[in-house]
Amino acid sequence: MDTMRERFASVTSQLLEEDPRLALVLADIGAAGFTEAEERHPDRVVNVGIREQLLIGVGGGMALTGLRPIMHTFASFLVERPFEQVKLDLGHQGVGGVLVSAGASHDWPSGGFTHMAPGDVALLDTLDGWTVHVPGHPDEAETLLRHAAAAGDDKVYVRLSLQANAAPRPVDGAGFHTVREGRDGVVIAVGPMLDPVLAATEGLAVTVLYATTVRPFDAAALRAAAGAAGTSDVVIVEPCLAGTSTRLAAEALEDRPHRLLGLGVGRRELRRYGQLDEHLTAHGLDPRSLRERITGFVSARP
Repeated sequence: MDTMRERFASVTSQLLEEDPRLALVLADIGAAGFTEAEERHPDRVVNVGIREQLLIGVGGGMALTGLRPIMHTFASFLVERPFEQVKLDLGHQGVGGVLVSAGASHDWPSGGFTHMAPGDVALLDTLDGWTVHVPGHPDEAETLLRHAAAAGDDKVYVRLSLQANAAPRPVDGAGFHTVREGRDGVVIAVGPMLDPVLAATEGLAVTVLYATTVRPFDAAALRAAAGAAGTSDVVIVEPCLAGTSTRLAAEALEDRPHRLLGLGVGRRELRRYGQLDEHLTAHGLDPRSLRERITGFVSARP
């Protein structure tokens, strides 16, 4: 199976052929995957080098001319480092584009903390009007990327990762999807956390919702699932900063008693490189740890 980044390169190259409105802006990262596309479309494929603020600035300028820019690099260099440009050159200027990240929260631990971005979605939450996709499989990444490229002038963030579920699920760039039903609570699994959540909740009577589009947050699906389950006990398992989406879940359930547990990447910096699976375990995102936290939460209901 190819990775999400490999699928991104092949699909974006194809989209550049199909849609003359699309443009691609790179900051060295991933440039080797677009050599042919750059040769064929030198006016619409631009590599600015390791200048991430310029990456967003160029994308914003392209958008002002009517192009639909796709901007790509590691998440820490796409959202965090040039955040002022994301806020001003896109949002303040009233133009859109597609941010496509790599690296996720800790895909490349040997890169150190500079290459980790667990807070990227939370940071974008401080801005208005962003759609955020978190695919859990390369097939889903392709579908959501195509959806983002065709999304008019909207501001869209597509968060790619090495971690992936074994099989794709139908996604539509909109709401949550029910994978399993139960009456002891609702667990929302975001993107590549679906397989660990399904393993962790095997045999438990909980509803599992699958979320690949997390912004806008599908409040209606959560309310419906909680109503069907007969309880508003909700666990959200995200591959990003723990608690990133709990505020939105609380707003969705504000008219009824509810309990929320947000599981994800902790704020404590892990100072040993390790491997991806070791970081997942250290943050309690492996199936065994998730089962302990979820069962403890559900069983503690007053």
